[in-house]
This record gives sequence, C-alpha cells and structure tokens, in this order.
Amino acid sequence: MTALQMNAELYRAMGVIADDETLMAKVLKYVKRLAAKKEEDSTLMTKEEFFARVDKSKAQYERGEYTRFSNEDEMVKWLNSL
Repeated sequence: MTALQMNAELYRAMGVIADDETLMAKVLKYVKRLAAKKEEDSTLMTKEEFFARVDKSKAQYERGEYTRFSNEDEMVKWLNSL
C-alpha cells in the first residue's frame, strides 16, 4: 500500500468516527503518542535511507572492508567493545 493510499484510507476511517468526540479524542491521543515515538527514535529511517545503507555495506564488503569472526565469543567481544 502506498503512502497516498494509506492517507486516503486514514481519512475515510476518520470520516466514520468524526462525529464521535470520544473516539476522536482516543485517535488523537494515539497519534500523538506515535509521533512522539518517531521523534525520539533515532533508529527510524526511510525506505530510501535503508537501501542506501544496504548499498553502501555491499560496496564495503566487495572492497574487503568487513570484520570476520571465527566463533561467537569473538563476535560478542567485538560487539561489547562498541
């Protein structure tokens, strides 16, 4: 579903409950909570940002720029050092 389709779906659903003040208050409270989570979560990224990072990582791998571990303990030790 595209963003435009989701937007239209949201407005249709909102039209159904628009005359119910209690339901609208619940929707508003939930939407504000979601917006606050997005603002505070620096790990969220757009689809384009995600795929750009994947492409960058692929290029680094192809250039031999990666870390290899021979066992799980080595990996855990490296992760803990970050």
